[in-house]
Amino acid sequence: MWYPRLVLGAALLPLALLAARDVPAHLLDPPVPETAGPATAYTAPRPAVVSRKAWRADESLVREEASYTGPVSAVFVHHTGHPNGYDCSDVPQMLRALEMDHIEGQGWDDIGYNFVVDRCGTIYEGRGGGIGRPVYGAHTKGFNRNSVGVAALGTFGAGEAVPRAVIDAVAEVAAWKLRPGANPRGRVRLVSTNDESRYDEGEAATFDVIAGHRDSHQTDCPGQALYDRLPEIRAEATRLRDLGP
Repeated sequence: MWYPRLVLGAALLPLALLAARDVPAHLLDPPVPETAGPATAYTAPRPAVVSRKAWRADESLVREEASYTGPVSAVFVHHTGHPNGYDCSDVPQMLRALEMDHIEGQGWDDIGYNFVVDRCGTIYEGRGGGIGRPVYGAHTKGFNRNSVGVAALGTFGAGEAVPRAVIDAVAEVAAWKLRPGANPRGRVRLVSTNDESRYDEGEAATFDVIAGHRDSHQTDCPGQALYDRLPEIRAEATRLRDLGP
């Protein structure tokens, strides 16, 4: 979870005015060749994703090249801590501030989340390395292996509205990125890689395949309203993978 430090001004980029389903093809990353990094098989359609180049990520800030993990067996859902009422045209500017905070404030190599979803349902590439590859993120300490982190831009605390577009976009990422055979409504066993979560290093933990950050850590992330909608995200991801109603 990240809390904003900047008061945002006017929109800088017109691309964020586009609806999530109407992002032009030239703003999206091309398909990754089979020879470019670890091969990944998918069982659901790839959603439209706005690339780092399109939201003008500052690649000069990135400290290390991306590293990779195994096939994605779990999805951790986060919120970023921003106020919910932002204008979606401001999102690229917000992402650049988020990138700077994660790298210069948190000391990470790059933005921590693999993907960020705004309240209008637009999906943005987070950490670099190729959206079609299993990029090792910095979203859920102890459980970044074989997982992907998807953050909803906002807070979505108890009693706050969660747009349907957010639910659908998170589900699209989950359905696409989860390895073949993973059931979005199922459970998964992961082993903690450090002592910075609810679980000691080497301790096994069982999570929902689509889980909240708070399931592994002492945090209110994602906000209660979004956390309460995880069953809907699981159901939609299941539908997208043709696994049932």
